[in-house]
Amino acid sequence: MLKTLRIQNYALIDQLEIDFQPGLNTITGETGAGKSILLGALAMLLGQRADTAVLKDKERSCVVEADFDIANYNLHEFFERNDIDYEQITTIRRMINTSGKSRAFINETPVNLSTLKELGDNIIDIHSQHQNLLLGNSQFQLKVLDAMANTKAQLTAYEPVYQQLRKAQTALQNAEAEIQNASADLDYAQHQLSELQAAAIRPGELEELEELQTQLTHAGEIKNAMQHCSSTLNQEQASVIANIKDIQAQLRRCAEYLPEAASIAQRLESCRIELKDIANEADRIFSRIDMDEDALQRTSERIDLLYSLLQKHRVQSLQELIALRDSLQQRVEHLQHLDFDIEQQRKQVAKLTTQAQQLASDLSNLRRATIPSLEKQVTALLEQLGIRYATFSVQLSPLQSLGVHGTDQVTFLFSANKQIAPQELARVASGGELSRLMLSLKSILAQTSGLATIIFDEIDTGVSGDVADKMGGIIAAISQRLQVINITHLPQIAAKGDTHFAVYKDHSSAQSSTRIRPLTGDDRVKAIAQMLSGETITEAALSNARELLKKQ
Repeated sequence: MLKTLRIQNYALIDQLEIDFQPGLNTITGETGAGKSILLGALAMLLGQRADTAVLKDKERSCVVEADFDIANYNLHEFFERNDIDYEQITTIRRMINTSGKSRAFINETPVNLSTLKELGDNIIDIHSQHQNLLLGNSQFQLKVLDAMANTKAQLTAYEPVYQQLRKAQTALQNAEAEIQNASADLDYAQHQLSELQAAAIRPGELEELEELQTQLTHAGEIKNAMQHCSSTLNQEQASVIANIKDIQAQLRRCAEYLPEAASIAQRLESCRIELKDIANEADRIFSRIDMDEDALQRTSERIDLLYSLLQKHRVQSLQELIALRDSLQQRVEHLQHLDFDIEQQRKQVAKLTTQAQQLASDLSNLRRATIPSLEKQVTALLEQLGIRYATFSVQLSPLQSLGVHGTDQVTFLFSANKQIAPQELARVASGGELSRLMLSLKSILAQTSGLATIIFDEIDTGVSGDVADKMGGIIAAISQRLQVINITHLPQIAAKGDTHFAVYKDHSSAQSSTRIRPLTGDDRVKAIAQMLSGETITEAALSNARELLKKQ
């Protein structure tokens, strides 16, 4: 349950702290005092989007924080899954800074808004004034029926199968659209692939060919240079190598008289060996290089082919051309197997459709079985709330195809008068009737919701007198099972509270601020008397207020 709510710099609130109690907490105050601002702050805390518009003082951050006792609500799995420390008294904090940036924390662990909302959905239900209008919404009606029928396990089983089915259907539609153009695509892809496969391209081949082309073009020059190099270094008479050997011999004869001569001779030996190796390499190159006009022609044609393919396919390198060839190979194989793939996809869609239809049927059966009980309980509560001849019924009709929640469309039908057939609720119910109907549904759902807290924001709109007293009785009954925070403008309902808070505006400073204080004893009597008689409190109103409080 909600234990403490702390608000700083939100809307009309400068700073405020409220300690809520178990049972029924009543909040009253004049119109415009800021009762609904409290709910706005709490909704922001639990994940509703907000920006700098919520800042009372635009130079300071807004902070909303609340402590919740969650000991009895089986939320350990949520905390483990989100890697958040579990605490029996869990603290949630939301901050909006002056630039509009939001930060949120659960037990000091930073979280995103979706995590915040998930936790909020498991511990609290905020009924705002506009929610009565949702009664006419088919999706809301379905959620009400599902909550009453406790279809959580069935929906958990159905929804992943439905999502798989939607993906499979999309894939099949795409494949069927693709196969319409597959024949032309296949012919074109095969033609391109055949051309590239016939070219038998190798990585680095173009560089090798261009180097070979250059050598073949200048083969004569290369052979002449190599022959001259070899003969100059290695010819029998007057060769460079022979002259070096002669110099070495003379140096060795001098070595007996000049030690440095031996060193010079040794260095020349290294030179001679290197020059001998160079001469041999020149001989090998001379033998290898061939002035072959046919080879040059073939090389030039191969180079022209590769450049033509590069230009045709608008790529910059042979590596890209090879990648294109491999991609075309995959494309051709895909198109060749498309018929088989489509058949497999059709089988998968049929299989998932059968599974989803069976699970949807289980959902429908559970919903249909719950309808009589829901109709009976709502009708009884409506009669208790003064709609004596109320008729409430739930119409379950099939959708044309599977939907995210199964195959059912729910429509609430209502009539407040005898001999008038029930019609769609949104078309026939007045504001007061909608309020009573919503309270009836909330009362029923509170028995199975598993929530810690429910908040009513003037759910009594459109009612008064004896009906208001009975509404207060139902709200009080709900508070026996879970914590209720009830914002009301009716004294009959306010008097039912176990704890009473008054919201008021403080005009003592330069700016008006919303404040709240608990009411007890005579203060509470006066507050309820003022709700009965207006600004001027009469003795009759005080007496009536005491009676209202006494009989609770």
